[in-house]
Amino acid sequence: MTSTPSRNRLIAAVAITASVSAIAFTGMPAWESKFVKQQKNGSLEYKADKQGNTIPDFSAVGYYHGDKAIPDIPVAITISPSDNAMQQIQAAIDKLSAQKPDASGFRGAILLKRGTYNIPGSLMINASGIVLRGEGNTEDGTRLVATAPNQKPLIDVTVKAGIREVNGTRVAITDKYVPTGATSFNVENGSKFAKGDKVILYHAANDKWITDLKMDQIVERNGTKQWRASEYNLQFERQVLSVKGNTVELDNPVMMPIDADYGGAALFKYIYEGRLQHIGIESLYCESPASSDTAEDHSWDAVSFQHIENGWVRNVTARYFAYACVNLSPGAKNITVSDSRCFDHKSKITGGRRYSFNNDGQQNIFLNCSTSDGRHDYVTGAKTLGPNVFYNCTSTITHADIGPHHRWAVGTLYDNITTDGEINVQDRGNYGSGHGWAGVTQVLWNCKVKAAAVQNPWASGKNYAIGVTGRKAAGRFKDRMDAEWEGLNKEGLQPPSLYKAQLEARQQKK
Repeated sequence: MTSTPSRNRLIAAVAITASVSAIAFTGMPAWESKFVKQQKNGSLEYKADKQGNTIPDFSAVGYYHGDKAIPDIPVAITISPSDNAMQQIQAAIDKLSAQKPDASGFRGAILLKRGTYNIPGSLMINASGIVLRGEGNTEDGTRLVATAPNQKPLIDVTVKAGIREVNGTRVAITDKYVPTGATSFNVENGSKFAKGDKVILYHAANDKWITDLKMDQIVERNGTKQWRASEYNLQFERQVLSVKGNTVELDNPVMMPIDADYGGAALFKYIYEGRLQHIGIESLYCESPASSDTAEDHSWDAVSFQHIENGWVRNVTARYFAYACVNLSPGAKNITVSDSRCFDHKSKITGGRRYSFNNDGQQNIFLNCSTSDGRHDYVTGAKTLGPNVFYNCTSTITHADIGPHHRWAVGTLYDNITTDGEINVQDRGNYGSGHGWAGVTQVLWNCKVKAAAVQNPWASGKNYAIGVTGRKAAGRFKDRMDAEWEGLNKEGLQPPSLYKAQLEARQQKK
């Protein structure tokens, strides 16, 4: 049985979700943002600033950019609870891994029947096309208990892999300025590329950019590191949609301005050698028992993804873990995390803990998730490159803020997030080892918060707080520039969800 405090937390999360849904029936006057307007035919019209920057399209995220439904893969192996559950499950994973995938890239699903499975280590998935499925994400469903006294993930999806640049394909982007939201630009030699090519949009950084951001002027304390330009050459993964002469069109927009004065940008083809594909984790209840509320010698992540593209986690519950229900590392791309819960963390309440749903990857979406007793519940790390989306998620009993946590996350949408804590996008100064500006092109849309501090960096783009309900906070530094605030404490924003409206508009064009 769920303990009374835990049950109360779950009830609170459900109540918040219900209150969000109830807003649609309050009869509040509808209003539109000046930055994005939805036309009668469902298309969207974006308002550009003087340099052409707009709120970008965040919709091409998640499993196959949201253009394919997550499949129900047929069961290949069925396992029931036993005294040697870990060995049985790992043997099933290894057996499927040795088989040839089908035409769609899947090897099959492993069904874990209802019951309790003690797992004294990590379940390792390092081959593509495998689905690990339970029979329910509650205590009376499929219950995986991490019994090892270490901080390793319960389910670890990873492999040795990495990006390799294709020699001779790197070309400079010749436009002096490419605005946020643009999907095409000019390069010095378009003949290097063709439709379907996987490319890196490479943002270079120079010392002028660091200085204009004032990130070489962070007030120091013990351990503070000033930013260095060589550490901020950003690599956005993209795919070519079309090439016309020297004009290249990409599948996802520019998420921060390309400015020649700040180092400019380049484009090159790449191969992600060894990356996994088509892995799903679903319908599981995961526990990481701890000896006390602050114990840390137990599993930290229920599910960890690294070096994987086009996968998913759905209907997974994580209880007692010190870090996350789902932790996406930088190599995780086009992952959908849906309908999952994280609660009753066991750890110290301090830095590096209780990041309930953590995303360091690209083109990922978290939707319909709930948390309680976490710190940074829906969060990105250093140099997390978008687009990325958190949609229709709730957070209760929070111990820290939601949002970009440190060091220049680029391009995240927080859409219909409801929390009893804060969502902040700000200069974090010397927090940590010198986090500084947490992010740019961070958009809060129709969120409900206790408080929010949303500010614009000194250079390279804007942040947005549109239709936020809650208190506008000053942030850590009161002299930082306001973001684009619109409709504070004004209900009735249309469209109610930017992500859903953008997805519908994009799919309408196909």
